[in-house]
Amino acid sequence: MDQYRDSQTNTLGSLISGAVIGAAGLAWWLFSEAEKRQQTRKQRAMLYAPRIQDGSEALESSSANLGSIKSDNLEERVEQLNNAIADVRRQLEELGETK
Repeated sequence: MDQYRDSQTNTLGSLISGAVIGAAGLAWWLFSEAEKRQQTRKQRAMLYAPRIQDGSEALESSSANLGSIKSDNLEERVEQLNNAIADVRRQLEELGETK
């Protein structure tokens, strides 16, 4: 009878150990899959971040007419910036001459 109880205890212990080891393995696998998904999201975000910052993604999604209007606006803005840079350069040259 004692041998039967020892056998049951050993079997029960083995089942519990197997369940714990299986649960730990499953948790580890789920964690690694979540890490992979998170890395994939980060990589995708890194790919799209520069495009969002410079506005190229918005230009790609707009129609051809909007793209030409935006490029005209862009040219005007570039000209304005170049004029502003030239004004600042002149002011700096004037400051350099007075000193």
